[in-house]
Amino acid sequence: MSILHKLKATPVYLSEIAPPRWRGAFNTGFQFFIGIGVVLANCINYRTARVPWGWRVSLGLATVPAIIMTIGAFLIPDTPSSLVERDHIDQARNALRKVRGSTVDVEPELQQLIKSSQVSKAMENESITTIFEEQYRPQLVMAFAIPLSQQLTGINIVAFYAPNLFQSVGFGNDSALLSAVILGLVNLASILVSTAVVDRFGRRFLFIAGGVQMLLCMLAVTIVLAVVSGVHGTEHISKGNAIVVLVLLCFYAAGFGWSWGPLCWLIPSEIFPFKIRSNGQSIAVAVQFLTVFVLSQTFLTMLCHFKFGAFLFYAAWIAIITIFVILFLPETKGIPLDSMYAIWSKHWYWRRFIVKGQLTQDNPSNE
Repeated sequence: MSILHKLKATPVYLSEIAPPRWRGAFNTGFQFFIGIGVVLANCINYRTARVPWGWRVSLGLATVPAIIMTIGAFLIPDTPSSLVERDHIDQARNALRKVRGSTVDVEPELQQLIKSSQVSKAMENESITTIFEEQYRPQLVMAFAIPLSQQLTGINIVAFYAPNLFQSVGFGNDSALLSAVILGLVNLASILVSTAVVDRFGRRFLFIAGGVQMLLCMLAVTIVLAVVSGVHGTEHISKGNAIVVLVLLCFYAAGFGWSWGPLCWLIPSEIFPFKIRSNGQSIAVAVQFLTVFVLSQTFLTMLCHFKFGAFLFYAAWIAIITIFVILFLPETKGIPLDSMYAIWSKHWYWRRFIVKGQLTQDNPSNE
């Protein structure tokens, strides 16, 4: 449960505290440190694989980041939005000065936060069901579609079963674990690319370019496995062909690392109005974990029965979700959180759900 709380709170915290022009870079840092954890875990598993009690070491070392996060939680300040919502105006002003710099005039931003909070509190019949109102249909769809789509790229399946996967295509036990480490390092490096360019080129560009890259890699893996292992997957795969599969999956992991990986956390954390932001992020995290559970329980069976067709399955989904992004996801780069309503009111499809009066409710500056 604590993991769920952290995954829900951290992206929202980063989006609320970051300047709009750097919000993407701040949030991709969240995915970067997740990537570091994955690489370290794989390295530990690789080093302890031959030790009978190595699994105890792997589990025991998990307490180290838990202790660091617990101590860090006492050191970070509340977000200005949260402080304003609880009527701690002076503390909100000080928090803004800390994150924006002492030389920056924070009063305009503070007054905007106060107005947003006043409008939110003035809303009648506001409850957990508010997020299901028609005027929030675009954000709700994205809270389901983005995390669901991230898992349907197949990344966690590759990550969870990388050792088994590489062993099945020709690598030995130690080589399979080492291959998983290599995939993690490639993914980690690619997240740095996303951090550098997400606020320059925008979210849509990374989603689309990363989707195309992953699609081509998945199709290539499907073709290689179909040709070298046969339709029934019974033919022996040579070491050279196994290395080709590894290289293709490295390019796939890189495409994910600078697109769907970090952006899955960023988009839900920035598209919701303040009054339903926490609920929206909760839904996104719940959808992601539920999808991970279902796919992790079914992948090995799918791989055994479908053989190379399992990768074709994920390739098809990557194509679908890339088209979805092209058609339905507006650009959110550099837009202040309190002005995010504008992207939906201008979108060719989502504007039909923007009911009369929403612009006034979500943009108190118009009052």
